[in-house]
Amino acid sequence: MRRNLRPVAREVQFTYIPVDAEIVSIDTFNKPSPKRGLVVGITFIKDSGDKASPFLNIYCDYEPGSEYNLDSIAQSCLNLELQFTPFQLYHAEVQVADRPETVFLLSGNDPAIHLYKENEELHQFEEQPVENLFPELKELPSNVLWLDVYNIPNSGQRITAFGCQSGYIQVAQVEPAKRVVLQSWSIQQDGPISKVLVFALPNVSHPDDTPGIVSSKGSTDPNPQSYSVLVTSTIELSVVYRNVLQHGLEDQLVLPLSDQYDSVLCALVTDIDFDSEPEILLGTYGQELLCYKYRAENTCVKSTARCHRFKQPQGDFHLLWQRTFPSPLLSMDYVDLTCDGLCELAVVCLKGLHILQHSLMDVVQCLLERLQLEAASRASQSSVSVQQQDARVEDIDGQGPRV
Repeated sequence: MRRNLRPVAREVQFTYIPVDAEIVSIDTFNKPSPKRGLVVGITFIKDSGDKASPFLNIYCDYEPGSEYNLDSIAQSCLNLELQFTPFQLYHAEVQVADRPETVFLLSGNDPAIHLYKENEELHQFEEQPVENLFPELKELPSNVLWLDVYNIPNSGQRITAFGCQSGYIQVAQVEPAKRVVLQSWSIQQDGPISKVLVFALPNVSHPDDTPGIVSSKGSTDPNPQSYSVLVTSTIELSVVYRNVLQHGLEDQLVLPLSDQYDSVLCALVTDIDFDSEPEILLGTYGQELLCYKYRAENTCVKSTARCHRFKQPQGDFHLLWQRTFPSPLLSMDYVDLTCDGLCELAVVCLKGLHILQHSLMDVVQCLLERLQLEAASRASQSSVSVQQQDARVEDIDGQGPRV
């Protein structure tokens, strides 16, 4: 019962990219509603003989009916010559005049983050000062190698994290509507940072913990989610800074053996075993894919009779499984490639693309178990509801509960 994908290659010719150019980074996004269209960004360096010329190409088709036609999009190019060497090309959603907008963020060796926003009247993207929408990215101490922006649901706030070539890491809690940095933490590591990712972990709250998220309306979430930051390094162990809104960068958990397979080049945080809790996947230059699972404990380290705020809950990450590939791992994503509702793990290696699929036997077994639990839960709720209704009827009759 295992599905087999038939690999089919279709070449898409993006214009204004020389055949001898070196592709640096690629990113793409769908325009937020009510606007329509797919936007593709590609940075590359053209060898002009005596010097290297960097460029950013942004592809977007504004013709009705062609907004999602990849062949048509590839011919509609805005070519921007850059005055710096580009690194990561990233997109983030922001609110502009109470409307959702998606912008490109490009890091470079200036060192700076450059923001490119769509001009709807001119039908093109323009560079704008990054501090207008991202005040936390105004002054940078080093070249940013990786940036991640996480919009906290139903709060009007976001978490921005970035890692630098110098090993510098910064995490900030921001209220975009007021352009205010609410909290900011930083730490210095020894080697270049290859990836930073903000993600949610199962929350373990303490009576002494102060709320970390206050919505833009002034109310506090009674059960705030615990947000953590994964940091991977080219020479050091990968780590997770747990519950950053409560503890900043003080609560560090190490991913064991993550430095034993050369540099970590890519990382992903997603739920691949259907338990509603995230796993961490690391791809290394040493051709290994490492999968880590978080083990939480409901107790906390006690130095006195009660738990103090800065005494962190127990818990750790353990290596769940690993898999060897024929070449270094460069990138990966967990997406539904077959459009059947079940995601596949796409792994890009130095010598090709690998697709890892779930065993259908395991998926069917998991689905049957979930359906049985759901049926039992509904039956239990129905029984309780009937008992409560009978009790109310007996009380109205004045006969009291039946024995």
